[in-house]
Amino acid sequence: MIAVYDLQKSYGRIHALKGVSFTVRPGECFACLGPNGAGKTTAMRIMTGLVRPDSGRVFVQGHDLLRNPAGKSAIGVVTQRVNMDQDLSVEQNLDIHGRFFGMDKRSRRERIKELLDRTGLAGLERATVKSLSGGMKRRAMIARALMHGPSVLFLDEPTVGLDADIRRSIRALLKDLQASGVTIFLTTHYIEEAEALAGRVAFLKEGEITALDTPGNLIRSLGAWMVADHDTTTASFHADRTTALSQAITRPNSTVGRTSLEDAYLHAMGSTSVERRREVGKNHA
Repeated sequence: MIAVYDLQKSYGRIHALKGVSFTVRPGECFACLGPNGAGKTTAMRIMTGLVRPDSGRVFVQGHDLLRNPAGKSAIGVVTQRVNMDQDLSVEQNLDIHGRFFGMDKRSRRERIKELLDRTGLAGLERATVKSLSGGMKRRAMIARALMHGPSVLFLDEPTVGLDADIRRSIRALLKDLQASGVTIFLTTHYIEEAEALAGRVAFLKEGEITALDTPGNLIRSLGAWMVADHDTTTASFHADRTTALSQAITRPNSTVGRTSLEDAYLHAMGSTSVERRREVGKNHA
């Protein structure tokens, strides 16, 4: 469905991507995690045909979007920034998008009604975008991206800046979309979002993938149980709880807890923050 080969991209002396490669399977939700400046947005902009890489290739549904722009009909894109016309209604924004993709009037009307129901925006079709809450604007952007019936949906930080309850509702919507067969590529800062949605996760650091696997495998590769020392900046990981407990007995002022995807992420990023480890221990003991 998506195949990325050795993507490299620099902006002057800044190497945004340093040979990134991965594939996304049909119907999969694939999440890319990393701090600001890791290259997540650059990768997505290349994958959606908006930015040309210095080298490397990307295929989406068999299309190289940089060489064959017609292949863009296979994808929908939700950017981090709200880029809908704020003075137009939700319905008008969706209708314009449908016109752009050559949909006839009847098809547009039926699709708009379907998507407003599906995204929880029924009754708000005539509301201007600027009058919507942050969460509703994000839903409207997802609806617009789905207007022409793409098989692949790209989302760049879709819940950034939203309250926890709104993030949860957006995640539920994305799960429903995936269940209907839509392939999803997601960039996010939120570890719990990736863990809840993604079948596989890639950790991106300074333009390179440091780890890529299922959340469960990433955790198991580190060790299912963690012993966090409160007096040092170290934490050790163990395959079973018995071993972890025996280690903790010999290390006063330590905490035993289950390893989380966040621990795997912090490890991949080279972080050993004792304060973060202490909190993880409290939350998972």
